[in-house]
Amino acid sequence: MFDSLQERLSQSLKIVAGQARLTEENIQDTLRQVRMALLEADVALPVVRDFVARVSTQALGMDVSQSLDPGQQFVKIVRDELQAMMGEANDALNLAVRPPAVILMAGLQGSGKTTSVAKLAKYLKTRMKKSVSVVSADVYRPAAIAQLETLAREVGVRFVPSTVLQKPVDIALAAIDDARKQFVDVVIVDTAGRLAIDAFMMEEIKALHRAVKPVETLFVVDAMTGQDAANTARAFNEALELTGVILTKADGDTRGGAALSVRAITGKPIKFLGVGEKVDALEPFHPDRVASRILGMGDVLSLIEEAEQKLDRQKAEKLAKKLKKGRGFDLEDFRDQLQQMKNMGGIGAMLEKLPGMGNVAQMAQQSNVENTLFRQMEAIINSMTPGERRNPDIINGSRKRRITQGSGTQVQDLNRLLKQHKQMQKMMKKVGSKGGMAKLMRGMEGMSKGMAGGMPPGLPPHLRR
Repeated sequence: MFDSLQERLSQSLKIVAGQARLTEENIQDTLRQVRMALLEADVALPVVRDFVARVSTQALGMDVSQSLDPGQQFVKIVRDELQAMMGEANDALNLAVRPPAVILMAGLQGSGKTTSVAKLAKYLKTRMKKSVSVVSADVYRPAAIAQLETLAREVGVRFVPSTVLQKPVDIALAAIDDARKQFVDVVIVDTAGRLAIDAFMMEEIKALHRAVKPVETLFVVDAMTGQDAANTARAFNEALELTGVILTKADGDTRGGAALSVRAITGKPIKFLGVGEKVDALEPFHPDRVASRILGMGDVLSLIEEAEQKLDRQKAEKLAKKLKKGRGFDLEDFRDQLQQMKNMGGIGAMLEKLPGMGNVAQMAQQSNVENTLFRQMEAIINSMTPGERRNPDIINGSRKRRITQGSGTQVQDLNRLLKQHKQMQKMMKKVGSKGGMAKLMRGMEGMSKGMAGGMPPGLPPHLRR
């Protein structure tokens, strides 16, 4: 998300960042480019005008002209205004009510609403330790009820059955009653989507809202529709008092216009981003972190939180104990590390959150290097015997032929994997030795410098393009 906007803004701000003195001329020239970058990202025109006006007013103020580094101060103003445009901080769900807390989900058909119900249920269960029930009040699509039942089973939350013969209000009230009896903390009510906003739809969801008195009313909208997402959210908010927005398909939106427009147009916060098809692909929306990512400053806090959620702590502790005992880092350990990186979204997704690595991350994601390479590496390791994985030194010519035939790869692919494993093995030895962490950081610094100039070292030539 924000790839094209990040690239354009970085280029625009690079000019003014190095200026020892800011003048109205060089500020206005930069702001023209910033304005074009935001419009190309499909940010709503009134939002762009307000943003540019606020930045211009502050940039020409006395505080900036007298600061030690006016160029950097200007970049800070842009960052702060981006953050203000999207909201000052993450607006968390308000569940401080007598259970069950009811969350009503609204949205147009095809926005990913039913999937978002399951993602939110998973988030509440795993991260907030809440017991959750889900119910579908979509009486127009039997498939929606069946879909939600399947997803509820997948995420391990309570599903309350409903049929197309029931009224939406009756369905929701029955689910709330069931939650009280079962001592469930949160009930998420999925509603019917439509292809467009219409009076009948609005009256139905208004009646449902009055009946269930939800603590949260979330509007689910497709981020890829740009400023139209914000306009649709505004229309819903005028008919129904929303408490927040969930932007879906944010991982496929390179522009980011919806994220930058929704808050300004509706006055309602974006609470979550849908960043993939999997049921755990839902992230709280942090305006301050997003503003930093847009300007290439990284988002280390989100990376740490993601690692805590997705990395296998038991495997990490097992590997740490193994290294402390002086035992080697074998190919089974190497395969585990590849799988852990995949769980984190791959190298590109991780690099995207590190300061100054935006371009490298973009190259990795666009070339699809990591998916191809990870699949190939796993296939090679899986084709080995347990003995070969634990002791790669025994892999001779005949074993190499058998392994490559079994994995559908070439001998040079296997040799490259063995070489990369050796490099990682040396790095892991440093961790186990005295003063290991300092040595490891020096090694990582060297690797990052190598990556800053292009794709990671050790990649085959056909994947370097």
